[in-house]
Amino acid sequence: MQSVTVELEAASTMELVNALSTIATELAQREAPESAAACLELTETLVAASDMQESALAGFIGRVDAFGEQARWGYPSTQAWLRSSLGMRDNRVKERLTLARQRHRLPEVRAQLASGDLSYGYAVAVADSVSRLDDTDCAEAEATLLGFVDQGFSAGKVAAFGRRIRDLIAERDDTEDAPDEDSRRGYDKSWLTTTRSLDGGRYVKGWLNPEDAAIWDGTLAPLAKPAGPDDRRDLPERTAAALSSVLSGGHKASKVTVICDLETLTGGNAPARLADGTPIPAAQARRIALAAGVSPLLLGRGNTPLYLGYRERFASAAQRQVLETLYPSCAVRGCEVPGTLCEVDHVHGWALGRSPTDIDRLALACGWHNRFKHTNPDQIQITKDHDGRYVYRLLPPTDARGPATGTGPPGSIGPPDDPALDWAA
Repeated sequence: MQSVTVELEAASTMELVNALSTIATELAQREAPESAAACLELTETLVAASDMQESALAGFIGRVDAFGEQARWGYPSTQAWLRSSLGMRDNRVKERLTLARQRHRLPEVRAQLASGDLSYGYAVAVADSVSRLDDTDCAEAEATLLGFVDQGFSAGKVAAFGRRIRDLIAERDDTEDAPDEDSRRGYDKSWLTTTRSLDGGRYVKGWLNPEDAAIWDGTLAPLAKPAGPDDRRDLPERTAAALSSVLSGGHKASKVTVICDLETLTGGNAPARLADGTPIPAAQARRIALAAGVSPLLLGRGNTPLYLGYRERFASAAQRQVLETLYPSCAVRGCEVPGTLCEVDHVHGWALGRSPTDIDRLALACGWHNRFKHTNPDQIQITKDHDGRYVYRLLPPTDARGPATGTGPPGSIGPPDDPALDWAA
């Protein structure tokens, strides 16, 4: 059992966090007391303490987000850092990031959360409600919503009141005809929010920066044209239909990739699988083959040119199809971008003359990590898993690596080099 001695006023933030971590480790290993009444009281005390910890956590996350520190560590966004590195669920990521980004605009919420007078649930409800309001409306909304808290309304009710406040402000400002605050101040990051309606539909609101807007226009504009002289849909209706067509894949020929042995097609019992790893019974694989035809993918010289050497810069369509069967997602460990949306990456850099356009020298990486790998080669560790797939592991920036392990900040212990952990998820 470890002992913890901390002089609170003189201790640094790091010392307090380390002491708290030691205490939490010891507490987690304790059995719950026999008395249910004692457990009830302890639960209330521990939840209140956890809420105050959330106040400190919001400050830490807010500083990382504001300075873009996560990008130096190889994460395309703060959300990706919280989700991939810290293992948070999407809902919790959204809550914590919203609170971190709004806390500086909510002085009373920040003070009450830090003192234990306001729960984390209430703080998140208020922060989410003001996230798209200007500073003047934010201050008024904070006072109004905290008034509802004082009246004893639940956190869910406070969140509902917050949504109603947003709707009233939108009606007042007639935001349908006027640009929102983000576009007025030259917002450079695209964002999109969706809210489910009572009948199962969805309201969609967002902002696209010029680059993303160009992609939107180039993809949807041709599909949103009138279908003919009898097409009486207005442009918003045609745009919605075009977006639905793109999302469903209806704008291009559908493609289903089934991976199986030749023996399976000729009557064997070995199961097949889809590109994402979903197992398919042998009989079903044969039915799919009869309906859709068979296209062989050869990992070597043969009918499909999978080895293009240095003569070709870009991978062929056949090579990409093979890679999509090997990589269900980006090769960077923990990145969840589907392989079908990734770019083909020359593992050792085609421009450097070290990686020809051959199938065993290629991998799939999302656009952000592909660029990060090119500009920060010393922060990518490349290995292969037991199936022969490349696995890219993100390393901390050079100035943040510990002298002992080389994989974390001073005093930390980096992840073990266990081959079993190097699976490209």
